[in-house]
Amino acid sequence: MKTRTLGRSGLQVSEIGLGCNNFGARLDEAGTRDVVHAALEAGINFFDTADVYGNKGGSEKLLGKVLGKRRDDVVLATKFASPMSDEVTRRNASRRYIMRAVEASLERLQTDWIDVYYLHWPDPLTPIEETLRALDDLIRAGKVRYIGACNLAAWQLVEADWLARELGTHRFICAQNEYSLVHRSPETELLPALAAYGLGLIPYFPLASGLLTGKYKRDERAPSDSRFAHWTGLGDRYQTADNWDRVERLESWCAQRDRSLLELAFAWLLARPEVESVIAGATTPEQIRQNVHTSELHLAEADRVDINDMT
Repeated sequence: MKTRTLGRSGLQVSEIGLGCNNFGARLDEAGTRDVVHAALEAGINFFDTADVYGNKGGSEKLLGKVLGKRRDDVVLATKFASPMSDEVTRRNASRRYIMRAVEASLERLQTDWIDVYYLHWPDPLTPIEETLRALDDLIRAGKVRYIGACNLAAWQLVEADWLARELGTHRFICAQNEYSLVHRSPETELLPALAAYGLGLIPYFPLASGLLTGKYKRDERAPSDSRFAHWTGLGDRYQTADNWDRVERLESWCAQRDRSLLELAFAWLLARPEVESVIAGATTPEQIRQNVHTSELHLAEADRVDINDMT
């Protein structure tokens, strides 16, 4: 497994990462253990979770328990700011909440530090200055190594970077936003901003929640064990006529070259210079092996032009 440098840091992360949102939700402890061990054996060192995953805390708890002594072998990322209950004091990005949230995550993960701590969502009620100062204090205290941001618009990332320089605090080293062959809007403003300010991109939903795996077909019921079957809102969002047209064109292109749609989806993202690691969830060791295999495909410039035209 090859690694890449995350943003403007010295942190090395595997090109394929493991999304841990299934832990504590679709996977119990035994299933989590199988997937985590398969990822480690395959050379994956970048594990991405959040305090809210797994029914609010479940993913972090299982991940911390399963990793055990292998904690030192991974780059562990988690997130804060999503609601952990209906209480207004258990969400968002204020100093008061961050200081509580990090301690809770550290306890669930059974670790003394978090490698990458993400602001999960922008908080319109809290000045970004307050958030940056609180995160800077966590880095100086040794509880967090690096910080990142999820779901921020390009202008919000630029503002945060400028402000961190002015304040002399640590800056975000990466951004996590949705990006895939069927969701390319980040190319308009986000990717140019990341390139200009030296932030790495960690795309989420790289497979459009499974639409780009080939497991779904137009006008057919989703398999009972699939994400679209569990979360119908995702299926309604992605299964549009335009997206199906794109998928079918891509499937035809792959068939002519004896490649899978899954391989293409990962390889296309890894060909983008802004992308540092592609995070994908898995519910079985076989899915881990499939995801890792995709990093072996390299697209020629002519291929990228064809794919851009199709999508």
